[in-house]
Amino acid sequence: MELSSVQTLSPYVRVAMDHWLHPGTVLDERMLWDYELLYVKQGTLEVEFGHETIVAGSGDVLLFKPRQPHVLRVPEHGPVHQPHIHFDLHETFDSSEVPVSFKHEKDMTPEEKRWFRDDLLSGPELRLGSLIRLQTVHPFEELLFRIIREQEMRLPYYQVRVKSLLLELLVCLLRDAQAPQLKRTSGKGSVRLEDIQLYLSENAGRELALEELAEQFHLNKHHLIRRFKETYGITPIQFHQQMRVERARSLLKHSLLSVQDISDMLGYPSIHAFSRAFKNKEGRSPSAYREAATS
Repeated sequence: MELSSVQTLSPYVRVAMDHWLHPGTVLDERMLWDYELLYVKQGTLEVEFGHETIVAGSGDVLLFKPRQPHVLRVPEHGPVHQPHIHFDLHETFDSSEVPVSFKHEKDMTPEEKRWFRDDLLSGPELRLGSLIRLQTVHPFEELLFRIIREQEMRLPYYQVRVKSLLLELLVCLLRDAQAPQLKRTSGKGSVRLEDIQLYLSENAGRELALEELAEQFHLNKHHLIRRFKETYGITPIQFHQQMRVERARSLLKHSLLSVQDISDMLGYPSIHAFSRAFKNKEGRSPSAYREAATS
């Protein structure tokens, strides 16, 4: 069976730097041979993609793709802090020899035109736009600066390290772009189902009602149930019960706590309620599970 492009990803980081551009700086139209991921940490950057001009502000991410013509302009009112990385999605025999392009295709030699990488981030498996407005900035920013530090320090095996960090960074971007969201019933903005899932997991040590969950995230409970089940195949409360049983399984298998102590730790009203909930999920009592798991 042929492997997908996702399964064969093995990126090469060409350049990774923490960089500022001065007010009024203009980078003339060019086409990259590789990808550039640019993070606007501070300031404003104007970008022309053909006849379209976009303005990226603090917290925005720009993705420049191979063979995509673009012009960069920094407004006169202030500098822009723009840490960025250049990379190939697949390391090839010439990855280390291909520099960063500052040319338009019309000014390239025949050899240079052969350096263009395939654009896999516009395909059916992997898709990212040119302007990415992150729902959660911190994880991306932390990964980006770890890549930059590794590239600058060049400790032993740094190439392997930056390869793995870049893969993690791409997953961060792809998940952020595709994360399901729900509109709040009050207040501004929306909430990601992933955040609700995390809240349920973090509160596996106690009883939790649907009404509390809906109130916590300012959501309509019926809409929440429907969207959560569409995405994960179970309701939020079923997911929470599953997390509690998984926590119980781990404690039964790896700790010396009594069944009563585990019941108390996970917030069940009684050992009987705990045993009933566990048996409904596992098909056997906590004691029987522990005996089989540790024998």
